[in-house]
Amino acid sequence: MSSVLCIFKDNPYDGTDVTWNGLRLAGQLQKNGHEVRIFLMNDSVDMARDACKKPLEYDQDLTQMLKELIEKQVPVKVCGTCMARCGIHKNEPYFAGAEKSTMADLAEWTVSSDKVLTF
Repeated sequence: MSSVLCIFKDNPYDGTDVTWNGLRLAGQLQKNGHEVRIFLMNDSVDMARDACKKPLEYDQDLTQMLKELIEKQVPVKVCGTCMARCGIHKNEPYFAGAEKSTMADLAEWTVSSDKVLTF
C-alpha cells in the first residue's frame, strides 16, 4: 500500500469543514490499509491540545478524532516552533501521542511519502 502524509495548517475550528474532511480522509485511508502520517503546523497545532474544545456550533470533535487516529497507530507530529508561537491556546500542553517535531522531520516525511495532502 502507499504512504500518505497529511499536513494540517489551519485553525481546526475555522468555520469550514476542511479539517474535519481531512481527518475523515486520513481515517479512511488508514482503514483501507495505507500508511498515514499527520503533521500539524501553524494554528492546527491546537488540535493536539486538550484545551481545544469543540465550539457549540460544531457537531464534530476534531481533537477526539485526532486522538482516535493516534490510538490506531497513526503517527502525529507537531511543529516544535509552532507549538509555542501558534494557536489560540498558546503554551497549553499537548496530549499523549502528539510528538514534538521539526522541519527536518517534515522534510523527511515529505520525501518518503507517496502522496502529500495539505489541509
